[in-house]
Amino acid sequence: AGIHEAYCSCPSPQVGARGRTRTQPVLPDRPDAAPSLQWPLTPSSEPRSLNYDTPPGLEVAAGSQGKIVLLSGQWTALALARDRERSGAVLKLRALATEKIGQWDLSRVDRLDHVGGQALWRVWGYRMPVGLVELNDTQREIFNRIALLDLARENPEAVQRFDLFTRLGLAIFAFFEHLHGGIAMFGRVVLDLLAIARNPKLIPWTEISANVYNAGAKALAITALVAFLIGIVLSYLSAQQLRLFGANQFIVNILGLSVIRELGPVLSAILVAGRSGSAITAQIGVMRVTEELDAMRVMGIPHGLRLILPRVLALGIAMPLLVMWTNIVALTGGALAAKIVLGIDMSYFARALPGVVPVANLWIGLGKGVAFGMLIAIVGCHFGFRIKANSQSLGEGTTTSVVTSITIVILADAVFAILFQNVGLG
Repeated sequence: AGIHEAYCSCPSPQVGARGRTRTQPVLPDRPDAAPSLQWPLTPSSEPRSLNYDTPPGLEVAAGSQGKIVLLSGQWTALALARDRERSGAVLKLRALATEKIGQWDLSRVDRLDHVGGQALWRVWGYRMPVGLVELNDTQREIFNRIALLDLARENPEAVQRFDLFTRLGLAIFAFFEHLHGGIAMFGRVVLDLLAIARNPKLIPWTEISANVYNAGAKALAITALVAFLIGIVLSYLSAQQLRLFGANQFIVNILGLSVIRELGPVLSAILVAGRSGSAITAQIGVMRVTEELDAMRVMGIPHGLRLILPRVLALGIAMPLLVMWTNIVALTGGALAAKIVLGIDMSYFARALPGVVPVANLWIGLGKGVAFGMLIAIVGCHFGFRIKANSQSLGEGTTTSVVTSITIVILADAVFAILFQNVGLG
């Protein structure tokens, strides 16, 4: 306040060299007031600015008690990183680690941070050297903190390495653990179905319709594209062989039976497992990370009725429709390729298809779609609830969910092939 009054009370302004008006400060009359500044300011009164581009310096001189290491410049993280590119003081400092040094002089060091202190601390053998010139307060505080950190540092835990048989045993135990969890989740779905059968008001229509739209309607485009290309490839390769034996008309049998009974359901299931199965796992995993699952449990909202059951029912409804869509598009692509390669008219293809492919194959394919869809949803929910509250577990759980879903779909298809080996093939 005294300085402000001194500036304001000055009656006569002075004009500087550049035309700016300056006032001559006068001393205040009160003895307890702060002394005023004198104008112009002397160089000693201006704060000294540091040059942050000064590289770290290291000089080695001979002394009476051995070598003397003189450090200067900036010993900071940025300066040391730049110095490493120039191969300067950092390499010299490493070379001194094995030599006997009589004295260390840090008096000419402009700035020292924790990184520079750690570099010196390693060379000193993780202790303060005997011949060390008196440090300033900042440098001493940095080295005290580094020494305290070394005392409080815990030894890293030993990494457990298992042999082949131990890893095989752990994999078997993990398999049965996942199998138990999957069966328990399926049982939970059955109990929820019985609950809504007794009380239809509990049916989560909104969640079911939303999942049907996301898993079914949004998958129509990618399913049609892949099915159309698969139909063209299968028809083209089969036509090349049938033409050699003059059995062009049997292209309808090959395409119809393979697409309707096997390729349609399996292809749709693989696409849904990679698209919707991973989405289910990621959604539930994110709810775990954001603690939404805990909030639902606190509010008394059951996970099975609101998260698991709607997805299982939705995929059970959407998958047969996708299977039928895949069959139509794949057969259309196959008929187009047969017309181009073999000259078979597409109208003949459509008329001959019901006669050469029994309708039982269609029902088997649709039944596979229902089973595959429910299995994909159960697997996705199972791995979603096992995700921990970190991003790494989320990625690993999503990947494992997709791989497991595809594997289970193929295993289930093999079971269907064994069970219905005498149906629709006569």
